[in-house]
Amino acid sequence: MLLKEYNVKEEKLVIMDAEGNIVNKKIMPKLSQKQIMDSYKTMVLSRVQDERMLQWQRQGRMLTFPPSLGQEGIQMGVALALRKQDWLAPAFRSNVTWLAKGWPMSDIMLFWNGNEMGSRMPEGVRILPVNVPIATQFSHAVGLSYAAKVKKLDEVAMTFIGDGGTSEGEFYEAMNFAKNLNTPTVFIIQNNQYAISTHRSKQSAAKTLSQKGIAAGLPHLQVDGNDIFAVYAAVLEARKLASAGKGPSLIECVAYRFGPHTTADNPDLYREKSEELEARKIGPIVRLKKYLIKNKLWTEEQDVELHKESKATVNAAFKEMQTKLDVKLDDVFNYTFEKLTPNLKSQLAEAKKLFNK
Repeated sequence: MLLKEYNVKEEKLVIMDAEGNIVNKKIMPKLSQKQIMDSYKTMVLSRVQDERMLQWQRQGRMLTFPPSLGQEGIQMGVALALRKQDWLAPAFRSNVTWLAKGWPMSDIMLFWNGNEMGSRMPEGVRILPVNVPIATQFSHAVGLSYAAKVKKLDEVAMTFIGDGGTSEGEFYEAMNFAKNLNTPTVFIIQNNQYAISTHRSKQSAAKTLSQKGIAAGLPHLQVDGNDIFAVYAAVLEARKLASAGKGPSLIECVAYRFGPHTTADNPDLYREKSEELEARKIGPIVRLKKYLIKNKLWTEEQDVELHKESKATVNAAFKEMQTKLDVKLDDVFNYTFEKLTPNLKSQLAEAKKLFNK
């Protein structure tokens, strides 16, 4: 068993090293060549999407959004472990998992361009709307998984949080609630080293963030977040434990945020560019690409073509998003309650006068 309930050592699970070599063959997860190659393609697609959206945001054609640059391995590893019936209660930085689980790219872009209609998930896509308040998604995941337990459904809820979010009270409260109720919940920390501009070393004195699960009695583990195989192996085990009625787990995935916290942030003000450049050399996409080439599953020529195809896909999604940008005034008021309350009716009437609608 990979996850331990009282593990206080500074251990980090690694299956694939920085050069794409499998260094822990005994626990290498069973994935088909197609699954691995499709995972790489989705990670590259998300990377291209982030890069293009950054350009569009700087041009004034997108609003503020949080890139997932450098965290693709974590998010794809989680997506591989999720089953269709499982729920995802995301934080705001979860783009790869969103794509892999079925949230259309054009709708993701629509949401980040200020139209909440982008949050309407297609039928059968079990993703909650994007959660911006820090750590509250942990409680949402516990609620979803508790409902599944009460209804005796084979459903698991997974949720993300950043390293800074582990200092929030709701982080602990949700884990305590989940453990006491023995809910099928998988808590995942995306430790990208920075809570906006605050370095991991300054916002928590814990040796590992995964150890924070000890207080709640959760099995926990720290993994190399640049290693998609390690992430998948750990999350899959946690999902199996949850599905078997053995309760929640906490997994810390250590990676590095290449870009800004959001497009409103400038990381050059609080860290050296050389630090980011060094981190990029061992990033999740570079690492998986090395693995694929070493195993003769991929070539540089295919990689060039993949980037071209990904750029075309992203551009097409952007064009589709632009056709949906108009927001109806009524939509601002219509979706908080089943029926408009008297106060909301009054506010809507006032807004229509103000905007001549």
